[in-house]
Amino acid sequence: MPFHYPVGKLPAEHLARLLNQYAPRDPRLIAGPSVGQDAAVIDMGDRYLVAKSDPITFAAENIGWYAVNINANDVACTGAVPRWFLATLLLPEHETTPALVDAIFEQIHSACADLGITVVGGHTEITYGLDRPVVAGHLLGEVSPDRLVTTAGARVGDDLLLTKGIAIEATAIIAAEKRSLLEGRFEKDSLNDYANFLYNPGISVVRDAAAAVEAGGVHAMHDPTEGGVATGLHELAEAAGVGLEIEETALPYLPETVALCRFFGLDPLGIIASGALLIAADPDRTPHILDSLNRHGIAAARIGRVTPAGAGRVLVAADGTRRPLPVFARDEITRLFGD
Repeated sequence: MPFHYPVGKLPAEHLARLLNQYAPRDPRLIAGPSVGQDAAVIDMGDRYLVAKSDPITFAAENIGWYAVNINANDVACTGAVPRWFLATLLLPEHETTPALVDAIFEQIHSACADLGITVVGGHTEITYGLDRPVVAGHLLGEVSPDRLVTTAGARVGDDLLLTKGIAIEATAIIAAEKRSLLEGRFEKDSLNDYANFLYNPGISVVRDAAAAVEAGGVHAMHDPTEGGVATGLHELAEAAGVGLEIEETALPYLPETVALCRFFGLDPLGIIASGALLIAADPDRTPHILDSLNRHGIAAARIGRVTPAGAGRVLVAADGTRRPLPVFARDEITRLFGD
């Protein structure tokens, strides 16, 4: 039988080979497709156009809200302002009601209104073979050339900062999608609070990115999504060609997330993690960035530093013990939804 990849991202090595094989040649492309680079940047003369595309496949509840925010996050990580959104809605045969379609449209428009984004187009259809809705979002933004930030910008000696906490998105998805299994083990009000992580502390990092850039000294930003914070760190390091030293005790694990992951036997470091923003910055500006984030009501912590590539990517325990930063071949949350 032929080999089949499991559910999740295409392995980074395979993706890198394909991107190199079919590399774009347009000289106006400032940042193109590469592992760890989540948005394209195109030179439009007096400004750069930032383009991003990402589908929502794990979540069923609030899927329209997710689609807008996940795409807006990657645009914001370039220092750009998210402007124009398009959505492709693929809806399941025999399961699509008028109320479902209305709800998804309302979620998209509400999320866009919150972020000052305009819905400019897309496509909607009932699709054979689906058992849940899929929304593929496409977002355009703009940034002045002197304010552009890329994932590849991390420099040796930079501090690494992380906002909010680890696996916010996973907490919301698990609480909403697996509620029937959790009831009886967790209090109803607690599960309601966990599902509300979508909004509080929230999966958007648009404000996080703007507050960090405002303080100056930001060299790279990346929002960890599928594959969790560990994968996000690997992607940042791969894009910049650097190593990483992460202080294990500094990682901001949220107790709610830890409780849900422990219940299902999942590793919080490898589970879908929108809501946190990774920042590589000049260490002299770290206090100013943390202060700016704090003034905007956004929790943040220094979790490590950028090192030369030859030093590898390591986790350092409280006693000084060093071990490789874990690699997750697929997101831990896929274990809850089967292959």
